[in-house]
Amino acid sequence: MKKGIFITIEGPDGSGKSTQIESISAFLSEIGIKAVITREPGGTNISEKIRELVLDKNYPEMDHKTEALLYAAARAQHVAEVIKPALARGQVIICDRFMDSSIVYQGYGRRLGEPVRMINEFAVDGCMPDITFLMILDPNVGKSRIEKEMQDRLELEQIEFHTEVFRGYMELEKRYPERVIGINASRSIEKIHGEIRQHLTSLLRAKDEIE
Repeated sequence: MKKGIFITIEGPDGSGKSTQIESISAFLSEIGIKAVITREPGGTNISEKIRELVLDKNYPEMDHKTEALLYAAARAQHVAEVIKPALARGQVIICDRFMDSSIVYQGYGRRLGEPVRMINEFAVDGCMPDITFLMILDPNVGKSRIEKEMQDRLELEQIEFHTEVFRGYMELEKRYPERVIGINASRSIEKIHGEIRQHLTSLLRAKDEIE
């Protein structure tokens, strides 16, 4: 059995990740591929419980290191329980956020640096995406798209935090050009999906999933 394909979607809050995940899933379905759709933090019972805790706006006192470790813990469970087994079965996985989010939100946004990468490499145990679509959008625009009463603990952070997160994403795109594909998310949904579809088609052909 062939190893599955691991696709992740990254980007600032409000950049349209959820919409494009739905479009990717629909595209794959059209060509006969049923994808497993999951998210981070979350994807398992344990990880969803951690998600509730780490994003709860009622805990503004949460230490930055505690936050980073909770994300890594949720990810370790997600990888062990969902992602690795699905890949072993040869399935295609689409994940809303993954390790890159911790690198930029805690490593850059919280200024915790290299330790974030180290704890997450331990958490994922060598399981990395085949391709990552990075939705590039000005953090001011993304933040304005989410009603304040709907914002979680991290979304409520000041724009300076989100600007550092965005800078982190731009650094990752430069550092991993073979995996991280930057997508201009200020365009129409249709144009964004068209570009993503082209990249996915190339990946699926390279993996012998389609002709």
